[in-house]
Amino acid sequence: MDKDEVVHEQLGEVIDPEFDVNIVALGLIREVNASGNKAHIKLTLTSKGCPFHGIFSEVITEELVESLDFVEEVETELTFDPPWEPEDMNDEARRKIGRIPGRTAF
Repeated sequence: MDKDEVVHEQLGEVIDPEFDVNIVALGLIREVNASGNKAHIKLTLTSKGCPFHGIFSEVITEELVESLDFVEEVETELTFDPPWEPEDMNDEARRKIGRIPGRTAF
């Protein structure tokens, strides 16, 4: 596995507290670029008004720096292009969450 894949896999340990599902299964990770001792993570949220937007950067940084020897610095970039859709979730997340009220069925 290359560094990008290792970082992406480790992000599966970060749980979205609203849905109690990891952020990879939710489809929130848009891009991972790990080079040298740095990791750049582009992510989205389930909505622009997500109450946890302020903590994800901190939790992601903590998880990667503490768990991966080669990561010393993490930069997170928030994007809403494209916006998150329920279809972005994997089957594991769909089974756990079910239908999200107010969102298109999947």
